[in-house]
Amino acid sequence: MTTDTRKTAINRHARAHFEKWALSYDRSAFNELVFFPSIRACQEEILRWKAGRAGQPYRVLDVGCGTGTLLSIVARDEQAELLIGLDYAREMVRRAGDKFSSSPFADRLQALCGDAERLPLADGSVDVLTCCNSFHHYPHQDAAVREFRRVLRPGGLLVLIDGFRDNVIGWVLFDVFVERIEKHVHHASWSQTREWIEQAGFDLVRQRKMNVLAPLLVSIAGVAA
Repeated sequence: MTTDTRKTAINRHARAHFEKWALSYDRSAFNELVFFPSIRACQEEILRWKAGRAGQPYRVLDVGCGTGTLLSIVARDEQAELLIGLDYAREMVRRAGDKFSSSPFADRLQALCGDAERLPLADGSVDVLTCCNSFHHYPHQDAAVREFRRVLRPGGLLVLIDGFRDNVIGWVLFDVFVERIEKHVHHASWSQTREWIEQAGFDLVRQRKMNVLAPLLVSIAGVAA
């Protein structure tokens, strides 16, 4: 199987999985275990990053946005002048678009269908890029990280969250159960994720584990100003 054929097969499987899941995504049991903790972690990192910016406006791209919950919350910040949610599953994008259109901040929210490895944005077009709990579905994760770096402006922030598989609980949950259920996924190790981020040209990389029963790896990095 060629690289392109493999990527197509993985993407097709992921899209089908999430098109179906979109119907019940906001009621998923994963909300309390994984999704809400990830949203809170992103909010905390954005607040920490904003502290050094003296009230400047900023733009956010959420890759693998699902139904757009994170951006709907961040949109409450008046300094967030543009918030773009991107997902590979069209039904997720449709539902995010519905959520955005009913928001009081609809004029600052956009939902796009696209590929994390070929982001439909210009170089240096956003200040913050978040990617929560979808990274393990990307066929070429190193290429996706390079794309993250490409679209971030100098002084920008990356928050990448995915399953932490470097302890027994994480290995059983992600490398056994999630792999069996979702198939065609890869939860990168702590060290591999850091290596990809550093090789892509990010600075000030830091990582931490959060959660016990559903451990998550939070990787934060910056772009030199």
